[in-house]
Amino acid sequence: MRVVAHDVTLPLSAPPVALVPAAEAPLLALAFKLEESRFGQLTYMRVYQGSLKKAQHIFHTRTSKKVKVLRLVRMHSNEMEDIESIGLGEICAIFGVKCASGDTFTDGATKYSMTSMFVPEPVVSLALKPVGQETPNFSRALQRFQREDPTFRVHIDHESKETIVSGMGELHLEVYVERMRREYGVECFNGPPAGRVPRDADAALRTGGAGQFARIAGYFEPMESDPETGHDTEFENYIPGIEKGFKAAILKGSLCGAPITSIRFVLKDGTFHVVDSSELAFRVCTIVALCENYAKTQPVILEPIMAVEVVAPVEFQNAVIGGVTSRRGTILDSEVHDDEFTVTAEVALNNMFGYSSQLCGQTQGKGEFTMEYKVDASGDTFMDGATKYSMTSMFVPEPLLPSPLVPRRSCKADGTRIARGPNSLGSQVFP
Repeated sequence: MRVVAHDVTLPLSAPPVALVPAAEAPLLALAFKLEESRFGQLTYMRVYQGSLKKAQHIFHTRTSKKVKVLRLVRMHSNEMEDIESIGLGEICAIFGVKCASGDTFTDGATKYSMTSMFVPEPVVSLALKPVGQETPNFSRALQRFQREDPTFRVHIDHESKETIVSGMGELHLEVYVERMRREYGVECFNGPPAGRVPRDADAALRTGGAGQFARIAGYFEPMESDPETGHDTEFENYIPGIEKGFKAAILKGSLCGAPITSIRFVLKDGTFHVVDSSELAFRVCTIVALCENYAKTQPVILEPIMAVEVVAPVEFQNAVIGGVTSRRGTILDSEVHDDEFTVTAEVALNNMFGYSSQLCGQTQGKGEFTMEYKVDASGDTFMDGATKYSMTSMFVPEPLLPSPLVPRRSCKADGTRIARGPNSLGSQVFP
């Protein structure tokens, strides 16, 4: 079997490098499993090129850190055998290395990274909250599970302040909740994530100081997902404050609170004031621009459709097909192989919650299923066709208290000074 790696010093589009199955070649090893033991983290590794010795210094490709192999063992079930070296193609375990599953290690002679395995996007999310007061074991458990399992994701919802865990299914997440209780002694409440949290707008008090002024002009247009980066949102013409505002605005759409996708914002023009403009002003101006022009783009709510494959004994075929269709699933194919059959279908993600329990009851625990994100329900992009929606937005908050009328002085682009009246805006235009 031909094993390849990627040179991290080259772009992602560069062709992979074939590894040399020789003990004299530079070391290349892959950490494929992590395990907590009484001695700390135990990292299982396989050597694909070269050899690994005890007390040798190895380099973590992802972090570029140098690590010393303090102890090298060969595993026999739950027994450890200390060894001095490991050869090509063999599996060993080492202690004292902080890494994640799928990380690559070298001896420093090369900067290769093993081809990462395909990790589908999580399809089910749960909100976790510890029973009682939160302890350090709660975060410690989540960090460990993320290192062990690349399909397990954790993030904090900035509006609801909930801890959200995402995985490949309900059973996947239930196993980790149970492991937190059993291994770390942390009981957790779990349930669906909360929706948007309504907030009141706070008004800033002005007492005669600098104001907030910003004006931008540009347009929104549809965007296909970039096959190289996987991104489906983009901001052109880099201005830090405006880009931050654009990224903040697309986090929550006004239709259902979901992120806005398949959109590109192209900045064409803008104006700033030498005194009253700031990064905050341009960030708020961009958010206001998207909110004001959002309805013109004719947005639609995209429902994720999952590719579902069910495998079960033949005698339960009718019950399984009936269960899939009852969840508004579309049967694409059905095959019978000896004593079992396989059903392939497309089902909306929202209708798949609780299906594992239903399938277990229908097949007496003998059936299993897998699902993976396939496409959005509508199949449309953020906007129809290739129409561009132009917009011009200006953010000038009104003072709550009258400010003193102080004449201002500002500069042209060429540096000459111009006297400005109390109600005029000394401004400059940038491309």
